[in-house]
Formats: sequence, C-alpha cells, structure tokens
Amino acid sequence: MSPPEHPLVREVFPELVDELISLLETEGESELAACAWDLRLTDKCRCGDGFCQSFKTERRPDGQPFGRGHRCLPLSPSTGMLNLDVVNGRIMYVEVLDREPLRDVRVRPPG
Repeated sequence: MSPPEHPLVREVFPELVDELISLLETEGESELAACAWDLRLTDKCRCGDGFCQSFKTERRPDGQPFGRGHRCLPLSPSTGMLNLDVVNGRIMYVEVLDREPLRDVRVRPPG
C-alpha cells in the first residue's frame, strides 16, 4: 500500500492559493501561477516564531541549500509578507510572515 499523498494547499488554505495565483499573475509569473494550483503541503516551518506560517511544498534534504536554479520571488500582498523559493520553475517553499493566522478549512470548528 502506498503512503497517502500530501494535501493540496488549495484544499487546506484556499484563500491563500487564490491570493498567490492573483499576485503571481500581477507579477507576470503566469507559469508559476498555474503551478500554484497544484502545490502540496509537504511540511510546515518549524522555526517556532509566532509571526511565521511558512511551509514547504517540495521535499529537500534538511539543511541543504536549494542550489543552482534557485531564486527568491517576493510578492506584494496587502498585508504581511509572501515570498516564494523557486527552483527551476517549481515553487519549493512559501514564506508567510506577519499575517493573520491561516485557516485550515479541513479543520471543522466544534459544535
């Protein structure tokens, strides 16, 4: 039996994915905007900072640099900061800083 796939970010944080797509389109990054729809949440940031809600969308060896083909893409959201680590046209990491808490739509409120 194969292990379960990581959840799609759009199923966990749909509002964030809509915002990412819109911001990427505004930046002229239409190929990345299309890729944003299929991002998977592979791991959350473990820095422990209260202002950070960043997450990984691709696996990489812990502590290893992204290497050749890496670029950081800062976006311009209306609040906080959103930055993407992109390697060879793939979004590897979504940095989410100083923003309202993301709502995981899979978690149902009690009652």
